[in-house]
Amino acid sequence: MVDRDSEKSNKILTGEELKLAGSDEDSKIVRGVTRRNFLLYTVEAVAGGLFLSTINTGCGGGGGSGPTSSFPVLVFSDVHFNPFYDPTLFTALNTTDISGWPAIFQGSQVTTPSLWGANGATQFDTNYPLLALTLSAVRQNLGASPFVIYTGDILGHNFETIFYQLYGSQDVAAAQAFANNTVAFFMEQVRSAVGNLPVLFALGNADSYGGVGAESAFLSSTAQLFYSQFLNGIVDRQTFLTTFTSGGYYSAEIPSLNLVVIGLNSFEYSSADTNTSPGGLTAQLTWLNTTLASAQASGKKVWLLMHMPTGANASGCTFSGSQVTTAAMFWNEDPSYQASCLQILSQYPGLITFTLGAHTHLDEYRIVQPGQVLDIAGGISPLFGNNPAFKVFTISGDTLMATDYISLNCDLSTTPAQFASYYTFSKAYGMQGYLNDSLTQLFPQFKTNSAKQAFYRGSYFSGHVPSTAVENPPITDATWPAYWSSIGNMDEQDFINGVNSY
Repeated sequence: MVDRDSEKSNKILTGEELKLAGSDEDSKIVRGVTRRNFLLYTVEAVAGGLFLSTINTGCGGGGGSGPTSSFPVLVFSDVHFNPFYDPTLFTALNTTDISGWPAIFQGSQVTTPSLWGANGATQFDTNYPLLALTLSAVRQNLGASPFVIYTGDILGHNFETIFYQLYGSQDVAAAQAFANNTVAFFMEQVRSAVGNLPVLFALGNADSYGGVGAESAFLSSTAQLFYSQFLNGIVDRQTFLTTFTSGGYYSAEIPSLNLVVIGLNSFEYSSADTNTSPGGLTAQLTWLNTTLASAQASGKKVWLLMHMPTGANASGCTFSGSQVTTAAMFWNEDPSYQASCLQILSQYPGLITFTLGAHTHLDEYRIVQPGQVLDIAGGISPLFGNNPAFKVFTISGDTLMATDYISLNCDLSTTPAQFASYYTFSKAYGMQGYLNDSLTQLFPQFKTNSAKQAFYRGSYFSGHVPSTAVENPPITDATWPAYWSSIGNMDEQDFINGVNSY
């Protein structure tokens, strides 16, 4: 079922090259494209009868009544970098400035990428070989992306626990200092890969010291890193620091696109996050409403980024046969912050043109409300049985809506492992037009079209079929109704009804 693009269409464009090609004879390269001039170049290309070659796989595919110009945006998430993968390196890492970390990692005897859900306390999540492989692929597939999006989770799972084991004592200050260094190292590696492009982001649960949501100490210690290393200083510093240090959320205006990007700290609304007071949770929702109202009043479009998606966690539900007896919801249902958030979003139909989530590491999506679909790009860490993967979306320059995407994965069963084009949405599902519309139309088709259902199930783990106890369970015919219902039913009872009436 895997759709691999042709070798010809796999032309790689670097992050410094925007290829505006008419015929093969008159194609040209425009180098050093700035964010300010990006749309100008795009408009000039269209006016001259040329087309925008977005990424190395030629992902375009708006079609129909869609846009007249487009550009790519690369999205990746859930790296969960694990600096402990080779315990023999720990002492050197802990006593060396992060500028010396690459040489330490390169001296390791471990030279292959992490595998799916590998057993062992220090053998999990993304090791340095997989990080380097990922960022090389990111660099090669930036195309003309005006910025990069990272939807959360920098640090590996159980980060604090493993540090204490290797350090020999529960020294909180030492653990937090090492976590700060790891965040800084990760951001430096990303910055090296993407050049001067801003990295717009949403905080994940592992963007924290304890792994269950950002503590105030983490926010205050890393705020400058997120501002300078990720956002590259594109927002007002004081405004960013105020919202980020208070709750891990922020907004960034992209003037050249007439766009506001909102980075929501959605993990705050999980019952697993005990670091935020109810007042803080309410404050973020109030801020969200105010920010959306301001964007609408000023005639801007909005992109919404969050780490933890809305709706149900299908793999965490309890089943009796194919019936769900207990639903596992991502957002805390008592009180129902999800309902409050969705009620706010419903007041601004058409304002939010692109929504992204993460957390599951899986290639899936959620219909948040009519006209608003949340897409998950997969994850890099293979801990949950997925192949590492990321997506490059094609965005309409007219509407700032996605029209297509290509998924790139790293098949860990191959040697040497490398990222390659896995599938293009428009080709895999035979659909054209805006992605929100296509994904909404797919939801009922998954019940009636066996080929499309099979492809969705096959690509859910980005090309890998989980098989061991430490991985997520594979989708079976008995559990499929839960995965299907999680796409279109955000409310807990609606989700249960959707499963049990399938």
